[in-house]
Amino acid sequence: MKNQLTIKNAKLRNQEQLVNIVIDQGMIRQISTHPEVEANESIDAQGNLVTPPFVQSHVHLDSALTAGEPRENISGTLYEGIEIWAQRQKKITREDVISRALKIIKWHVGQGTLLIRSHVDICDPSLTAVKALLEVKEKVAPYVTLQLVAFPQEGIMDYPQALELMEEALKMGVDGVGGTPHLEFTREEGVASINRVFDLAEMHDCFVDIHCDETDDEQSRFLEHVALQAYRRGYGARTTAGHTTAMHSYNNAYADKVLNLAQRANLHFVANPLSNISLMGRFDNYPKRRGLTRVREILERGLNISLGHDNVMDPFYGLGMASMLQVANMCLHVCQMTGIDEMKRVFDMITLNGAKTLQLDDAYGIEEGKPANFMVLDACDEVDALRRMPAITTVISRGQVVASTEPVRTRVALESEEIIDYRK
Repeated sequence: MKNQLTIKNAKLRNQEQLVNIVIDQGMIRQISTHPEVEANESIDAQGNLVTPPFVQSHVHLDSALTAGEPRENISGTLYEGIEIWAQRQKKITREDVISRALKIIKWHVGQGTLLIRSHVDICDPSLTAVKALLEVKEKVAPYVTLQLVAFPQEGIMDYPQALELMEEALKMGVDGVGGTPHLEFTREEGVASINRVFDLAEMHDCFVDIHCDETDDEQSRFLEHVALQAYRRGYGARTTAGHTTAMHSYNNAYADKVLNLAQRANLHFVANPLSNISLMGRFDNYPKRRGLTRVREILERGLNISLGHDNVMDPFYGLGMASMLQVANMCLHVCQMTGIDEMKRVFDMITLNGAKTLQLDDAYGIEEGKPANFMVLDACDEVDALRRMPAITTVISRGQVVASTEPVRTRVALESEEIIDYRK
């Protein structure tokens, strides 16, 4: 019997010889260097890079595509964004959230992202966005893995019934619980909110993913308490600290101390380069801080750190197209990780590291016996992909082609006409 689908002439990372990937019943059955493999259908990768899908470790689907509603963020700051979103959130409906979220998920899929973790604001007594995104999660489940985090945008200690709403969201099927300790009124209330988050997580046996120290304030030191709780409760492998931009401004001695604790706790980190460098440093004159966490130092500790797009055309960040290659390209520039090995590690941050953050790495990767989830990039290797941010020519989910894009080719006519594709 012939196989359902074979990807021929695929270039895998860190492997020189091209391979054929045999897919049957949605699984990778064989990875072979044999030149001829029978199949019902075949796709010729033409020596281009084939990798597991991109992972979106941190995004807000409920606010996506709301830029300019009800008004523009004139200052471009985080705090004006929070104010505008509080107004826009009052007008959301089930249909509104579902429509925008599905559109953005399709943008992700078209660009090779099949694993997504989205935060969803619970500061709404009716939990409209939560209910809507749970419907979206079920709808896209055959093709996309979507995890949802109960996210208290207006704080846990300050917003009335925040804890009750978070617990209700978890009972409804939300996968994890988050927090915003740096937005609480006082240091004491921020610490208390972290304790509540871990209590809820243990009660409901779910993961923790906290917006942590998303500020330029070097005195915002909630990361140490997140790491301490994760360490003391043995919860580090299920705990993610998102943003941690204040770490950019910590003195080096304190940064070393808190990273030591994070290392003992086995914490995960997520950086969001596009939003972080846009929203941070707003109180600076010159020099202006980049406002991104210490990515290189986190990696050097052997800790897991992945990347998120965070916001896509919403009051917080009015740009973006849900491209994880764009996120990674920004990261390597801002973090000055342009050495050849460093660039490869940045590519890991939107693939392998992201799967670890979402705790899905056991089923992730191009290996025999694993689900057939991968993509073909119009690139010869990962560095070429980061440089050119090319088309993802084929996206395969559970053995099915779910997206395809024609590579960009430019026609140049000087002395004679030729086609160029910007490869070296």
